[in-house]
Parts: sequence; C-alpha cells; structure tokens
Amino acid sequence: MSFDVQGRLHEIFDETQVSEKFRKREFVLEIPDGSYTQYAKFQLTQDKCSILDNYKTGDEVKVAFNLSGKPFTKNGTTMYFTNLQAWRVEHAGAPAPAQNGGGGRPAFAQEPAKANSFISDDMDNDLPF
Repeated sequence: MSFDVQGRLHEIFDETQVSEKFRKREFVLEIPDGSYTQYAKFQLTQDKCSILDNYKTGDEVKVAFNLSGKPFTKNGTTMYFTNLQAWRVEHAGAPAPAQNGGGGRPAFAQEPAKANSFISDDMDNDLPF
C-alpha cells in the first residue's frame, strides 16, 4: 500500500547499520491534524538512507511511503508491528518533476522498493522475518 503525507521534519536520526546487510535511517514528521499534532516515525532503508542528506529539521516535506504490518508470536503472545517505509521525500510545494522523454512518466517515478522486514534494535534477534 502506498500513501503520502505532508508535514514538518521534527527530528532526523543518524543512519544505523542494523546488520551486515541492512541499514536504516529514521525520521519523525510533525503532521498538523486539527487541534492535535501527530508525530509519525518513518524509516528509510538501504540506498534510500541518503535521501535526507539535503534536508534539515523544520523543513516542510511531502513523504511517499508504504504501510506494512506484521504479527509476531513469542511465548504464546502475539504482538503486531507497523512500519511506515518511506521511499521518497521532497520539499512541500516543490514543482512537479520534468517528464522523461519516453513513456510520459515523471522522471522520479519508479516502483517503490519492497518493504524490508521490520527490524528494531531493542528486539530479540530471533524474529521470524
């Protein structure tokens, strides 16, 4: 499932090398929602980690992301994990990208990478995914 949301970069975390083959970078987006402000944490993985290099806290951005959720059962207890896997970040109000010469698709348009397994530094390494 692919979605997009606009908000202000509230916090940008450093890139983390989770394992030999997996790295991630997380950031928090401040999203106005009527009387309440929402703070949603997104994750960039692998080659997408560098997307945030040109942004700073306070920037207004539009984030394209995939929503994924997975159950995990351990010792008879099932927990559910939700991940907001970002695959594009652009300045809010940025002009539409130029069309490429071929099929009329925008130059940035590409199939988003498949969401990687949800991994957290504080979880056991015996996760089944």
